[in-house]
Amino acid sequence: MSGKTLAEKLLSEKSGTDARAGDYVEADVDVAMAHDITGPLAFQTFDEVTGDDGELFAPDRTVFTIDHHAPADGVQAANNHNAVREFAAEHGAHQFDVGDGICHAVLVEEGFVGPGDLVIGADSHSTTYGGIGAFGTGVGSTDLGTALATGELWFRVPKTLRFEVDGDLQDGVYAKDLILRFIGDVGFDGCTYMAAEYAGSAVESLPIHERLVLSNMAIEMGGKAGLVAPDERTESYLERQTGNEIDLGDAFVSDDDADYEAIHTYDAAALAPQVSKPSNPENAVDVTEVAGTEIDQLFVGTCTNGRYEDIKVVADILDGETIAPNVRMVVVPASKSVYQHMLGTGVFQTLTDAGAVIQSAGCGPCAGYHQGVLGDGDVCLATANRNFPGREGSMESSVYLSSPATVGASALYGEITDPREVETNRYDDTVFAEVLP
Repeated sequence: MSGKTLAEKLLSEKSGTDARAGDYVEADVDVAMAHDITGPLAFQTFDEVTGDDGELFAPDRTVFTIDHHAPADGVQAANNHNAVREFAAEHGAHQFDVGDGICHAVLVEEGFVGPGDLVIGADSHSTTYGGIGAFGTGVGSTDLGTALATGELWFRVPKTLRFEVDGDLQDGVYAKDLILRFIGDVGFDGCTYMAAEYAGSAVESLPIHERLVLSNMAIEMGGKAGLVAPDERTESYLERQTGNEIDLGDAFVSDDDADYEAIHTYDAAALAPQVSKPSNPENAVDVTEVAGTEIDQLFVGTCTNGRYEDIKVVADILDGETIAPNVRMVVVPASKSVYQHMLGTGVFQTLTDAGAVIQSAGCGPCAGYHQGVLGDGDVCLATANRNFPGREGSMESSVYLSSPATVGASALYGEITDPREVETNRYDDTVFAEVLP
């Protein structure tokens, strides 16, 4: 029998079975998460399952965030926020409030998730946690509500698509460009209910904040999970984040003879910066094909590219410069820690001097609720993960997706610009951890 993929190993451990792709397993959940949109419905299911005296399966490993409609943009949003606060307080769960940040950033920064964990979140981008070697996946509010009571959930063990990138990336090419290229190659549904596994020397050289980008957008090609095998870089990152010694062992690496649905290989040096055209992430093209497209708004943030290192890439490009006339830039850090680091290092000042508007930590206009939604005919270049019609506002607006470097370069000229035309920087894992005491 062939060896196992990373996904098969993780679900084998959590189910206590010899799990193979296609099997159905009942697995133990390590961490469960919901936010202000999905939480209230999950709470209803939890109450139906447990009755009046229900208890969470593990309050210390249950996390709720208020991040989507944050601050509240209407009475219903405010009521949902209160429902989250009340449920978390009643059951002793962890709860992060308005301005604390996006669920996927907070769970990683605060050390809730580790390699080998099974993490479920009532949000589709819960695949993010695969960037540190966890099996993270999104579930519906009903499934989450049941798992909050039982600590278990069933899964069909996914097949795996493997993406191997070897060599050195060009200056101006980042993980966001890689994942847009992958999605463009296999299509928006090309990885449906499969795990996307990212490997190769170029992926191994990526800092953790960029690996999280790859895993985050696995769902944009239909992926059940997006996985990067943890390594010494993962150990060092988590030790800095948690203050605890991490020992990965060798349990979470795919076997050499593992069976993959398909393997896609890339030469890193040949990959150009990518832009996904409206209105689907799969519409990925080399930046040169859309260079010169005029833009009205630039959006930097989201659970994909709202980390400190992402925003610093933009700030370094704009340092001493101003945003092009008639173009607006909205910056929304992914967490309060990112916001504070921006203040403490001068990044905040650089961006505001350049003309950017900086919001409190959260999802911002990513899902078209508030804090910078688009009007009819507006064209936006965003570091977000989705660009469907109406995703960031008007159904008549257009959203292009790119890396922070491409957004920064484009801000200088008011049109989509190849980041290789300006100086860009890639930051390692110590930048966020060490810039402030």
